[in-house]
Amino acid sequence: MISPETISRIRELMAEASVFEEDLDESFILGSGPGGQKTNKTSSTVRLSHGPSGLMVKCGETRSRETNRWLARRQLAEAILERERGRKSAEQQRREKVRRQKRRRSRRQKQKMLADKHAHSAKKAARRAVSGEE
Repeated sequence: MISPETISRIRELMAEASVFEEDLDESFILGSGPGGQKTNKTSSTVRLSHGPSGLMVKCGETRSRETNRWLARRQLAEAILERERGRKSAEQQRREKVRRQKRRRSRRQKQKMLADKHAHSAKKAARRAVSGEE
């Protein structure tokens, strides 16, 4: 359950982002993830579309539809403010970092990496005892 103070903060954030209730298109969809049969059978996930900005957010963080409604409004307002301010959110930065980490290396990077590995292998091989000495 969300406290009245949190609801008032979310309303202030929505006002700052110029998000009005009449501009929102709200729908409820089946949830997924942890929570078992209850989550999979109830429509507690909230999908909010904001017509003027064209943004759409989906929130199914909790099993409570009411809580998800407010969390979705907060996400939408934050996304609009980030877009206006031209900043990247921490979540977006994290996604980009993961994408960079998963990206394939270029041919030149791969050749350099393999050459470094070969040099390291040769260095370690030189440290080994000469066979027949022991």
